[in-house]
Amino acid sequence: MSDNLAHHFLLRDDVVFLNHGSFGACPRPVFAAYQGWQLELEREPVEFLGRRLHDLLRVPRQALAAELGCGSEDIVGVLNATTGLNIVAQSLDLKPGDQILTTDHEYSALEKTWAYVCQKTGAEIVVIEVPLPLTSEAAFTGAIVAGMTERTKVLFLSHITSPTALLFPIAASIAEARKRGIVSVIDGAHTPGHIRLDLDSLGADYYSGNCHKWMMAPKGSAFLHARPEMQGRLNPLVISHGWTAQSRLPDARGAFGNSPFIDEIEIQGTRDPAPWLTVPDALAFREEQDWWAISDHCRHLAQATARRMAALTGLAPLSSPEFSAPQMVAMPIPECDTAEIHRRLFDDYGIEIPVFRWRDTCIARLSVQGYNSAPQMDRLVAALSELLKLEVPARLAQG
Repeated sequence: MSDNLAHHFLLRDDVVFLNHGSFGACPRPVFAAYQGWQLELEREPVEFLGRRLHDLLRVPRQALAAELGCGSEDIVGVLNATTGLNIVAQSLDLKPGDQILTTDHEYSALEKTWAYVCQKTGAEIVVIEVPLPLTSEAAFTGAIVAGMTERTKVLFLSHITSPTALLFPIAASIAEARKRGIVSVIDGAHTPGHIRLDLDSLGADYYSGNCHKWMMAPKGSAFLHARPEMQGRLNPLVISHGWTAQSRLPDARGAFGNSPFIDEIEIQGTRDPAPWLTVPDALAFREEQDWWAISDHCRHLAQATARRMAALTGLAPLSSPEFSAPQMVAMPIPECDTAEIHRRLFDDYGIEIPVFRWRDTCIARLSVQGYNSAPQMDRLVAALSELLKLEVPARLAQG
């Protein structure tokens, strides 16, 4: 395996890109396939959208289902994980006094989604503080289960958290929720292509994830997965040709011959289907490059860099390594003006990396992908050391 695969990507040469976690980066051959779909559509839009699209959309569903360990009739393409999770959140039949149980590590857009739902329904949000550092599955599950009551109707968890880059051990919490009749909704925005997934075995009622992040498909490609018995509870955010009242009948097929779950979400007016149609190309690229082996190399580089920073700052990590996202780690840094540090890292050092405050902790969130290298990690450590006025022992100056 090459130490660096930057030639496969379109990223600028003058920027050290250490923020794959936010929006991903699309490899050249995958981006070329994406543009090919767009060109094909424009050559005969009516034929493409009116006569071919129905069959074309089935291909990425089948390819992704094989990758994620689920049935192709239980997964549907959406623009992004936020859209998929909004479909679920705004479909649930909640009433005053019902509770949504979640954690203090969730993505801000989804915190707003649930706040909106609560404003509309009178339901309440209950936030569990996850014990840190996260070093035990039992401690995590214990905290979640302790928050469940007879009023708990929804369990909403990230699989990999956005601000803290933690890999939550969610399986036991999902199983307990099922026993209690609590609907489990999982934000998997960072998960596809980042860790191996088996959605059927995981057993979440609803799971939405992005393909444009670690799977490296084009922006605008994501999925919503729903267990078969939970699909009938969902309503589309947009009513279009895919919806018919008759499609709600048991065992009926929708207007386009799929289940209502697929038709109602997939057929929502004119839009560019090219990102979703390119998902099989992204999966093929990963297979050709043996990307799981590359991911393992990136994991070692990310964790080694986090250890170097911890040694410099003296600040404890947020978790033990097994509960950190493999290729993404939130590194605590000393108290600082995080916006200024973020600006100077980019302006003065050419480093793109998020620096922010989460609760009372200043964090630099490092993502490592196949286009990154050990010298780039050295550059990051040196830059942070200078900006934060950290003393760099000789043994830590190089990784």
